[in-house]
Formats: sequence, C-alpha cells, structure tokens
Amino acid sequence: MARTIDAPGAPPVTPSIDPAEVAKFSAMAADWWNPNGKFKPLHRFNPTRLRFIRETAERHFGLAAGLRKPLDGLRLLDIGCGGGLVSEPMSRLGAAVTGVDASEANIKTALTHADEQGLKIDYRAGTAEGLLASGEALFDIVLNMEVVEHVADPAQFLADTARLVRPGGLMIVATLNKTAKSLATAVIGAEYILRWLPPGTHDWSKFLAPEDVTGPLQDAGMETEPPVGVSFQPVSGEWKLSSDLSVNYMVVARRPAP
Repeated sequence: MARTIDAPGAPPVTPSIDPAEVAKFSAMAADWWNPNGKFKPLHRFNPTRLRFIRETAERHFGLAAGLRKPLDGLRLLDIGCGGGLVSEPMSRLGAAVTGVDASEANIKTALTHADEQGLKIDYRAGTAEGLLASGEALFDIVLNMEVVEHVADPAQFLADTARLVRPGGLMIVATLNKTAKSLATAVIGAEYILRWLPPGTHDWSKFLAPEDVTGPLQDAGMETEPPVGVSFQPVSGEWKLSSDLSVNYMVVARRPAP
C-alpha cells in the first residue's frame, strides 16, 4: 500500500495499486464514471465546463479551433481531480495532464480508470502546497474545478495554485456563489429534495462570492476576467453559460507574460 498524503506540504506521489485492491478501485471507478450514479450532476455539468475550458484555451493560446488535439504540447494541472472526469477529456485533447487530489482513494480510482482507457495521466495523491514544495515545473493551464469551496483556507489555496501558473498561462476556477439562491438550489434542493447529491456534500458557509475568488487571484498577480455564470435549464436538463452568477460561476485568470 502507498502511504497516505496527509501533511499539507508533503510532496505528491503516484500511489501504487495493490493487485488485491484492483477490483475495489475498479468498482469505485465505475461509480465515478456512471452517468446515472451519485456523480450524475457532474456528468450533466461536464460538457459545458469542458467546452468552456477548450474554447478558453484555444482563444488564450491562439490555437486553431476544430483540431482533434488542440492542447498538444501544453502542461495542464487538474487540482482536486477526483476520479478524473476532467483530466481524461483534457488528456484526449492532447494536454500533458497532472491530476492531484488529497484523497488517495480518488487517485487510485482515477489511475485504474485511465489505465482501462489506455490513457497516460500523471495522477498523484497530495496537495497544491506539496506541488510547490517539490519544485514542480509550472503549468500552462491550472484547473480549479469545484474544489475551492471544499478547502480550509480558500484565499491561501487560490494564491498557492496561482503560483503554479507559468507566465503567459491561465487558470480556470469553477465554484458556487454564496447567495440565498445557491442555498435553496445547490444545497437544500440538490441534496435534500431532489437527492442529486449525497446530503452534506456542500457546506453553504464555505461558498464564495466572485470577489472572494478574483481578489486573492489578483493579489497573487493574476489578471481576471469577469465571471461567467453556469445555469441549469430545467426543460432540457442541460447546463448553459449565462449571465446569472447567483449559483454556479467560472472565473478565468491569466498570468501576465514577462
């Protein structure tokens, strides 16, 4: 068994998977990747955020639209990668992907599923602080997707992950706004009424207003764009980009080139 990474500054490691545990982590991978399972909301949300990431990267780096692997040659960090729902599509788009998660079980699950798909992704159990402490090379793209609302110190986390963006690179943050509407829909509605998510998945007190995201990023030397809302369409059952920031939103931040 690989050691568990539990110290904030401990360098991330790629855990080995005991052959006796393969079946367990395969089952966990099946749960993560089941579009009708407990991660169903993420699967429904994924196409919108993946399209946004791709189009943002194409625009930022001046990449030709429509290429099969537009991110070829770019280093991408998916921090808080979970089971790999974003890491795998980014790898298929050509990026050299590093996926980091504080949960070793999540990383083993992601490793198992990526291996089953024939994808080479550098998955590691650890933290952003660990990446900084290890002297990790900087990344062209850092993805902070639905993770900042789960950390102990969001401002410090944003500052740390901003330090992992190379000059000329970008970060995309996706999170939940701290509003009455987000409490009613993302917590009470999604978790306790519709049961889209397990109760207790989110702590509304840790949700962040857009300025709580853009402020620390700007303090860390990043240039931020106006937030973009992501809204659920009840009739179609799809998520769409919108001007409504009251529940879900995304922020693009750029590290100025020298």
